[in-house]
Amino acid sequence: MASFEDFKLNKQIQNAIAEAGYTQPTEIQEKAITPVLAGQDIMGIAQTGTGKTAAYVLPILMKLKYAQGENPRALILSPTRELAMQIDEHIRMFSTYLDLRSVLIYGGLGPKTQKELLAKGCDILVATPGRFLDLYLAGDIVTKELKFLVLDEADKMMDMGFIGKIHRILEVVPRKRQNLLFSATMSELVRKIAGDFLAFPTVIEVTEQATPAKTVTQSVYHVPNLRTKINLLNYFFNQDERFSRVIVFCKTKVVADSVFVFLERKFGSDNVRVIHANKGQNTRINSINAFKEGAIRILVATDVAARGLDVSQVSHVINFDVPIVIEDYVHRIGRTGRASNTGDAITFCNPAEVYYLQKIEKLIRQEIPEEEVPDELLVDVTPYDERQAMAREIDAQKRKENPDFKGAFHEKKFASKGSNTSKNRKGNTTRKHNKTTAKKRAKRR
Repeated sequence: MASFEDFKLNKQIQNAIAEAGYTQPTEIQEKAITPVLAGQDIMGIAQTGTGKTAAYVLPILMKLKYAQGENPRALILSPTRELAMQIDEHIRMFSTYLDLRSVLIYGGLGPKTQKELLAKGCDILVATPGRFLDLYLAGDIVTKELKFLVLDEADKMMDMGFIGKIHRILEVVPRKRQNLLFSATMSELVRKIAGDFLAFPTVIEVTEQATPAKTVTQSVYHVPNLRTKINLLNYFFNQDERFSRVIVFCKTKVVADSVFVFLERKFGSDNVRVIHANKGQNTRINSINAFKEGAIRILVATDVAARGLDVSQVSHVINFDVPIVIEDYVHRIGRTGRASNTGDAITFCNPAEVYYLQKIEKLIRQEIPEEEVPDELLVDVTPYDERQAMAREIDAQKRKENPDFKGAFHEKKFASKGSNTSKNRKGNTTRKHNKTTAKKRAKRR
């Protein structure tokens, strides 16, 4: 496929594509646009950063053509607010010369403004599942005219527990519609929802499932503890100017805040921001926009930003923690190496995280190259509490693989119990002796 002109899209859409700087379709776009235009149900499997959004937005715009009626004719469901906003941006960009109306709705904000937008009429509705159901049940959304239903990042929806909401939505939309499902991985839950959702779909798989983009160079550093991870992070940002625009992914909000405080102290508040579920929606939007515009160098995030963050010039992704949901690894590192650019994905791994690293390597069907920790790096001694926590975690992992495994902590607990029992027996003996002595004294009196 030489160019987008070969899809026979109308002139208005072609002009918008050209203005957006798109010249050649990606593989998923090349394989998906024509069957979507032909009215087929699609199940598209492709890694993040390969242009899945445009693969369904462009043909939907072509088929809807112009504004019509008051109720939505296309519903696009997204697992996160960030991804929903990205989809809405693509729709607005490609519909510049069309009069089609799109409305974006998501949770975290009061529904009043969103209700007002819906009341003005819309052709394409982009929504998170929870907010869609809220407004539908309130009577603000009429679904009887829906012609398209899209599930984007279906695997993430399943990970986030949206399967129940998706089934409720399927009950309230027209049966006669065109269905499109796009996902980066194909888990059992995704297969289940695909069976309920799609009728004899055309399956388009442009890469092997859960395969990282070829434009991303991966590496892993084995470090003993949290403090050494911090030192290594500091080393990279101080020693190497190639780390020009970096996302640092953390496992929890607490760790993300701690990393942010350290980096802010080192490099200033003008260079770093943090986003996670406890941050307000406006704060998250402003931080993402500042990062996209290049106003800040470092964005610290939990997996709330692993998808839906489309920035083409991210030089590095650093996994400060190995993700426990192993599929998130592919989505995290997919934030770099986007749109044919190259990027680096670096993972810090402590002894308790090796278990998840091995599962990730099995998932992506490749070994992640191991790099040596720099000689000049300060490797801190692991504090007692952290050492104990990692030992418990390793025990739990072994128990997960082998339910009969008792573990070191079990033995200590058992020994401790025995010790307590011994003490109790000794105590009981002492009390009996005291009682006997007291009785003898009473008799003498």
